Amino acid sequence: MPIRIAAAAAHFGRDLEHDLGRIGKLIGDARAAGVGLLVLPDAALGGYLADLRHPDPSAFPPALKPDDPIFERIAATAREMVVCVGFCEADGDERYNAAVCLTGDGVLGRHRKVHLPAAEGVVYRAGAGFASFDTPVGRIGMLIDYDKTFPESARTLALDGAEIVACLSAWPASLTNAAPKMSQDRQSRLFDLYDCARAAENQIVVVSSNQTGAAGGMRFLGQAKVVGPAGNVLARTWAKAGLAVAELDVALEIAQARRVLSHLAELRPEAYR
Repeated sequence: MPIRIAAAAAHFGRDLEHDLGRIGKLIGDARAAGVGLLVLPDAALGGYLADLRHPDPSAFPPALKPDDPIFERIAATAREMVVCVGFCEADGDERYNAAVCLTGDGVLGRHRKVHLPAAEGVVYRAGAGFASFDTPVGRIGMLIDYDKTFPESARTLALDGAEIVACLSAWPASLTNAAPKMSQDRQSRLFDLYDCARAAENQIVVVSSNQTGAAGGMRFLGQAKVVGPAGNVLARTWAKAGLAVAELDVALEIAQARRVLSHLAELRPEAYR
């Protein structure tokens, strides 16, 4: 059955009430477009780090417990829609860059970012693994930005039955080699490359959200998109804020992509080192 899937590009900061208002607006826009699955960016609750080189403890994002009432408020707004949202998770004295997938009926799945770039390791602990979960729109797995750099991340989810991988990002332009135009930026190119490669190599749907705007010295790329199982971009926002919306029959698209060449079925793990 065809469903509409949306990836969001939007800016989020430290003000949680303002973030909730923006999330509510995006859910409303998605509902008006008939969307069944909405993927919001990493750190949509509380914003991302302002400095990846020398993070300031006094400016860290607010850490939320997994059962914080804020998630009940999002679930109440989501109602029948499946929504993925990123946040900073508190677990005792530890922090994780985390994501939760929910509907009005409650939490469907969780993920803690496994791969921590640059100074993120000073702020967050690394998650322990990857797992898919069932939802009303199909079996989903989640990745958080740098996770998608590693092919094993999405492959693990696909082998666990994920038909859709939601990639939630706060992905900035290059910090070390700034380009005069965003189209020439190295990180911009890699962001798109990883989205398409992870979809094509696993023959799955990738829904890639991202932050926009700036925080500290970072410029976020936007470039939210929905990618089909052939690695083809079905909808995108480019650098602007908004929703990339695509309608597709996920199971049918995957079946067609795997009709002749089925990458997961033809793996030879005994040959890999």
